[in-house]
Amino acid sequence: MHGGSMSKATQPAPNKARSKKTDPASGSAVDKVDSTYLQSLMGYNARRAALSIIGLFLERLAPYGLKPVDFSVMSISCHNAGVTSRQLCATLDLLPPNLVGLIQSLESRGLIERKPHPHDGRAVGLHATPKGQALMVQAEQTATELEIEKTARLTPAQRTTLLTLLQKIYL
Repeated sequence: MHGGSMSKATQPAPNKARSKKTDPASGSAVDKVDSTYLQSLMGYNARRAALSIIGLFLERLAPYGLKPVDFSVMSISCHNAGVTSRQLCATLDLLPPNLVGLIQSLESRGLIERKPHPHDGRAVGLHATPKGQALMVQAEQTATELEIEKTARLTPAQRTTLLTLLQKIYL
């Protein structure tokens, strides 16, 4: 293959289903669905894996009142006292208008508080309150347990490799 970096082994498989001509009026039925082409796509596989984990995440973190984006904001705030809204948006790929209501909601629940930034008089730092920190200790433990459960068919080395490879795509 000239000019490309994909080896033949990493190229998506051709869609054989397209080459089959079927007459919709013939009433033919599919015994086994061929998803070979979709399974060759990174986005398809990443989305299927994410949906599998997110479904369980929503269920297990419901008692904490945290959706995935709430969890992410709280985790960053707990591990980075004084993080600014701008830093949160950049780190989590969020739009500022979407973050405003989320921060207000977490603040009204007593999970985070705003404090003046020590170096930038225009900025405000976000800090997890003791209540927020205690909640996140439990929530992060729950998240860790569910990820271990959902990746049980992977060895620890495979799990580390998968995380590294996924991060190479978006970082």
